[in-house]
Amino acid sequence: MIQRAIDASVTVDGSTIGAFEGSGLVVLIGITHTDDPTTAARMADKIHGLRIFDALHAPEGVCVPPGSPRELSAGDLGLPVLVISQFTLYADTRKGRRPTWDNAAPGQVAAPLVEAVIAALLALGTEVATGIFGADMKVNFTNDGPITIIVDVD
Repeated sequence: MIQRAIDASVTVDGSTIGAFEGSGLVVLIGITHTDDPTTAARMADKIHGLRIFDALHAPEGVCVPPGSPRELSAGDLGLPVLVISQFTLYADTRKGRRPTWDNAAPGQVAAPLVEAVIAALLALGTEVATGIFGADMKVNFTNDGPITIIVDVD
C-alpha cells in the first residue's frame, strides 16, 4: 500500500527511528507466500516510479523544467520513502469477526524480502527510512490528497 504523504515518522518504544519532512511516500509492505526476490525488485521499481506527484511537491532546490510531465514520481523528484512491514495487509476477514493471517508469509520469509525492497530502493537512489520488522510501531503522517494506492506486482 503506497500513500502520498507529508511529514512521516515511525517510533518504537517512544523513540523515532525513521522519518522524513515534506513530501514523500509511506509504503506499507505485506509479504505473502508466493513473493520472492523478483517480486521485491518489481515492487521497488513501482514505488520509485509511480507518478502520483506534481511539480508543487518538488523539494526546495529541485527545479522541474517547463514541459516536464505533469505527473511525476518520487524518483523524479528525489522524494523520500518510509517503508513499514505490515503483515496485517494479508488479513482474511471473510469468516467470523477474528481475522486470520494465513496468507501472510512467516517472519523468516518476509523479513529478507522487505529488506530486498529497501535495498532495491536504495540502489535506485531513493532516500529510505524504515521501521523495525516485527516491532510494535507507531506510524504518523499526513496523507496528502488523500492518495492511497494498493499495489500488487504479481
